Amino acid sequence: MILATLCYVQKNGKTLMMHRTKRDRDIHQGKWNGLGGKMHAHETPEACVIREVKEESGLTLYRPRLRGVLTFPDFDGKQDWYAFLFTANEYEGELIECDEGHLEWIEDDKLGGLPLWEGDYLFFEWLKKGLFFSAKFVYREGKLQEHSVCFY
Repeated sequence: MILATLCYVQKNGKTLMMHRTKRDRDIHQGKWNGLGGKMHAHETPEACVIREVKEESGLTLYRPRLRGVLTFPDFDGKQDWYAFLFTANEYEGELIECDEGHLEWIEDDKLGGLPLWEGDYLFFEWLKKGLFFSAKFVYREGKLQEHSVCFY
């Protein structure tokens, strides 16, 4: 089982996204994602998301907001992934070059036109509505096969 974080940093009607283009054999190759990554042993989700966003973007987050929990059974063909989904609009710093992909501020109304994982289109709508959620997304060969969600 893999524990991870995912964060959408927001400012002035835009969201910081990463176009995953720089690593060979990247399961996310060609897609646009938020920032985040795997949790370290003994690390809280909040500490992980702050560390990962700093490593990938150069930005230091303050008070990231937990918005949901995502479950991806057998996502990489080997393990279940559980991701704590955050948004953040309080931060400081300047963007740096990321070795995983190209960072870009995307207008929020254009996010739906990007090549995303199919489930991302769903939870972006839930985020817009201010809903806290726990969702499961089952992918096979890169395609969403089923999903379920509970709102709180």
